[in-house]
Amino acid sequence: MTEAVGKRVLLAGATGYIGQHVLKDLLQRGYEVTAAGRNISNRADLKVVTADLTDPHALDGLFPPGSFDAVISCIASRTGVARDAWAVDYEANRNLLSAGIKAGATHFVLLSAICVQRPRLAFQQAKLAFEAQLARSGIDYSIVRPTAYFKSLAGQVKRVLEGKPFLLFGDGRLTACKPISERDLSEFIVDCLVDDSRQNQILPIGGPGEAITPRKQGEWLFELTGITPKFRSVPPAMLSVAAALTKPLGLLIPAMAEKSELARIGHYYATESMLCWDEEMARYDANATPSTGHETLQQFYQRVLSEGLQGQEAGKHKLF
Repeated sequence: MTEAVGKRVLLAGATGYIGQHVLKDLLQRGYEVTAAGRNISNRADLKVVTADLTDPHALDGLFPPGSFDAVISCIASRTGVARDAWAVDYEANRNLLSAGIKAGATHFVLLSAICVQRPRLAFQQAKLAFEAQLARSGIDYSIVRPTAYFKSLAGQVKRVLEGKPFLLFGDGRLTACKPISERDLSEFIVDCLVDDSRQNQILPIGGPGEAITPRKQGEWLFELTGITPKFRSVPPAMLSVAAALTKPLGLLIPAMAEKSELARIGHYYATESMLCWDEEMARYDANATPSTGHETLQQFYQRVLSEGLQGQEAGKHKLF
């Protein structure tokens, strides 16, 4: 694997949780970066293109042939509901792909998600639809499917520090993941630009160490804080009931349709592991989930306990 300093990259999602770290990594390695999106501040160290990527004509004529060698997309819908998912996870990526090819890019790196292996939700279908389009586009591609982010596991730190119980679905052993830090994931994504073995591949990826259940996450957090462990169980069926009750109302009230989909998303994450799925054995396989990086979840917990949760806010992705 060799570094290609000076390569020109079009980056979408540069202000997002992972994208901002990808941007930092690209610049540190000497790449010439153009960041495209709606809410990007002008900076001296990169080119900025302000555009609504969901608009199929927003990038028309902006990039002449020969502008880029590669495209990296770290964009994702904020809520995961159908309208947002198809607009961002599919349409925006499709527009980005088209603009990149016209501008001469020969490689497209896509940040996807490991949960698309068992698609039951709108955002998973949208991601898979674009993955398929990318694979048949003729351009070299790297589809990165990470496990859970540290950010998604940080939501209960504040609860525990306030003396509240750590919430679990069921007994806290229904699911597991190999969580990965934003730094380790961004490094993996940027390495795709220069690692030929990652081209034209779907790349599931987890962080270092063994798969971890939510109960184990809670045990570690209580141990690090010195607080007496206190857990509270929430039945996953509660989310299924909420989705079923709000779905009929969604036919008349769009906001209720979104609430129903959000409940379905919550139930999915409460009952499905973020690990590689073994279709033949019909189970998740931690051993088959590749590991990368250096920072463990325990180290992350130590970091946020000493430095705070700034930058780890879940926003609309918050479950608890």
